[in-house]
Amino acid sequence: MVDKSEKVVWMARLGFVARGIVYALLGYLALSSAESQTVKQGQSGALEYLNSIPGGTAIMFLAAVGLLGYGLFRLSSALLDTENHGTEAKGLAARLGHFCSALLHFGLAWSALQFAIGSKQDAGDRTHAMVSTALSYEFGSLALGIVGIGLLGAGIYQAKQALTLQFMKRVSSRAPSWTCWLGRFGYAARGLVFLLIGWSLLRSAWFEETEEALSLGNAIADMRDMGAVHTLVALGLLLFGIFSIIVARYRVIPDLDPSSHMGRAKRTFS
Repeated sequence: MVDKSEKVVWMARLGFVARGIVYALLGYLALSSAESQTVKQGQSGALEYLNSIPGGTAIMFLAAVGLLGYGLFRLSSALLDTENHGTEAKGLAARLGHFCSALLHFGLAWSALQFAIGSKQDAGDRTHAMVSTALSYEFGSLALGIVGIGLLGAGIYQAKQALTLQFMKRVSSRAPSWTCWLGRFGYAARGLVFLLIGWSLLRSAWFEETEEALSLGNAIADMRDMGAVHTLVALGLLLFGIFSIIVARYRVIPDLDPSSHMGRAKRTFS
């Protein structure tokens, strides 16, 4: 009989697949000039695009489960430190990033579920509305600036992952040898996009202008005039999606049962 922890592990693996499909689709759409508007809508636009294809409803239900599982996986890392990041500044920063990732994927899971049940969805960019709401509060610009700094840090972290291949430490040695190159290009592309988003939020906080803020989709779309850079970033995101789908099989998932030894990895596939 499969216990609750094992079910969450498999949900997390399905989550890696769902994340991979979204990123691969975003990269593909970014390479297609005909789908620039969908790209601007970011992950929600990718989900809406998937929902429109034959079998989209079933895909949305699976995506909702997977994204929920991935969110739980990241939440356990943030709160229970299942991946042993520790309590020093560097470790706490990583765990904070995982907490933000959990919230993002819970939101995407909700969007996928709404698409699946046929609820009317607005896949448009909500970034400016959220930034405007933040700026309406007394310390909103400060909070926005902190988020911007966090995203700049995340971008630097992604770039470091691409250079050092540290992400492979949590991937089974049985993974195909070329997996690291998919991840390297993918992390580099994500790093650049995160840096752009973080910088845009800092500018938005400093000038108190909502129009300065960029979402993931807008950051990709705004690079369209940069020619080869846009192409390389779009290709990198597509490769990151493929990488995520592959590591869904080979990622070492820690034991998510809080009653067990914290951080004990279930190396089922090593």
